[in-house]
Amino acid sequence: MSNFFLLSSNVNIDPYPVYPLGMAVVATALVNAGHRVWQYDHLAAGCSDHELRKALKEFAPDFVGISLRNIDNVDSFSAEKEWYLTKIKMLVEIIRQETAVPIIVGGPGFSILPGEIINYIDANYGVVGEGERTLCDLIAKLEAGQFAPRIIKNNKNLLTGSEMASPRWDKDLVNFYIERSGMINLQTKRGCTYNCNYCTYPILEGRRLRTKEPEKVVEEIKQAKEMFGIDTIFFADSIFNDKSDHYLILAEEFLKQELDLRWYGFFRPQGIRAKELNLLKRSGLSAMEVGTDAACDVMLAGLNKQFTFEDVIEFNRACVKEEIPTAHFIMFGGPNETMATVKEGLKNIQRLKRCVVFAFGGIRIHPGTQINARAIQEGILNPKDALLKPVYYFSPNIDQAIMNENITSAFHGRRDRIFPPSEGLIRMATMNRFGYRGLLWDKLVSFEKYPK
Repeated sequence: MSNFFLLSSNVNIDPYPVYPLGMAVVATALVNAGHRVWQYDHLAAGCSDHELRKALKEFAPDFVGISLRNIDNVDSFSAEKEWYLTKIKMLVEIIRQETAVPIIVGGPGFSILPGEIINYIDANYGVVGEGERTLCDLIAKLEAGQFAPRIIKNNKNLLTGSEMASPRWDKDLVNFYIERSGMINLQTKRGCTYNCNYCTYPILEGRRLRTKEPEKVVEEIKQAKEMFGIDTIFFADSIFNDKSDHYLILAEEFLKQELDLRWYGFFRPQGIRAKELNLLKRSGLSAMEVGTDAACDVMLAGLNKQFTFEDVIEFNRACVKEEIPTAHFIMFGGPNETMATVKEGLKNIQRLKRCVVFAFGGIRIHPGTQINARAIQEGILNPKDALLKPVYYFSPNIDQAIMNENITSAFHGRRDRIFPPSEGLIRMATMNRFGYRGLLWDKLVSFEKYPK
């Protein structure tokens, strides 16, 4: 068996630091396979090259695994500045200076562009998709001196909910993230059954929903509460309110077990009304991040969202009635966008009450998505473009500068309307300095004096 040094490379703290859940889950699988594991977080170590070198010397690993969460921050306004692969390449160089053992890279960021990334950062091996089983199989082959392909993809034999490893919590890392964000994250399912034309979740996790048993989710929550006193969790599912209503069964189990939990999640603004929201709130739901994505029906159809803006309005009304803070994430400039749809979208956003709206200009293009094919068809992309550095889709029917001016003007004077995203980060950083923890944006929503 081997010494395996797991390195979480994510140092992005906007809008808040995110616990390295993927690393913790893979750590469990490695330990269960008999390996000795060190979970090392570059952010928690102060992004210190010296500390990384020191840890590598102390642990003397047989393998080093790098978890790559993001390639960039998907914000067209800061695309060049917030491109992370240069830093990852530097980490690989530091590791190579300290040890000659194989370097294996994985994680969602890597899985989007595995060939391009592994060549750019010069890692030895790469694991695409979920890594619990695949990484252990790779190590077994390497330990036995057998040949292994440089990139291993597992998109067929995906783990069932009962097979998914629970996270191996690291006390120091948990304390670090609780101190800075007030919460940790968990998954209740993997996979996405929707087909939004820009999204990589079906590519990363598959199109079949694989749910954890409610009892297993509760067990993970109880363990985190008992070990560390954690009372706030963000569920990192691609969409929490799934078609199978697994999320409602979970909420009922939370109530049955009397978990006394505050929790958040990412929601689709469709198929969830007052009855469901009331149950979720009673189970501990404290705020919702919402994948609205577009602000009028033409643009929603252009993204293949399969709901209308009236669905969004109805969802908003139900959330306000239950006094649940929500943040809608909306992209402008997508397929079929014109200045007429921009103006229509901004008028529609005015109809959203008691919520935060984060607006984005352009859509980050990823390989394998429908928007990638459309960008090639419209001449925005060359089929040979690697997309390693951020490229954004903007409708050829708009003037980007004029679009941005319209959004800025419509949002002027509204603390709950944020554009560009970097403006929100400034506000959140200010709140963080004043001691606020959690999502932070939810503090911008007030239900005082709201008529019932």
